[in-house]
Amino acid sequence: MKRLTEDQCRAAMETRDFGLDVRGAGETVAVVLTQSWCPQWVAMRSWLDAAERDSGSEVFLLEYDLEPFFDEFMEFKETVFGNRSVPYVRYYRNGVLISDSNYLSKDGFQKRLRG
Repeated sequence: MKRLTEDQCRAAMETRDFGLDVRGAGETVAVVLTQSWCPQWVAMRSWLDAAERDSGSEVFLLEYDLEPFFDEFMEFKETVFGNRSVPYVRYYRNGVLISDSNYLSKDGFQKRLRG
């Protein structure tokens, strides 16, 4: 799992989606946007590395409450992506958004990646 950088997040805020360096990092990519305190995130975190390995996908993570641009990113996520819940996951195939969700089980997560 890779952590999103501030530059990648600021670029997303500017262009309204993540760049190809993120969404095109593999055939299938998941971007997890969450806050560190979220109990559902803690549960998801326990199986996410295995799900990434099992699916052969790339997974990016941002716990945005720990970032200096927290307020700005949260507003972006809630207004542009239209999602106020955490964890929030965006699923890409070949660089194109195919789905999004909030918390899912490991099986549900892997099904979304398969499209």
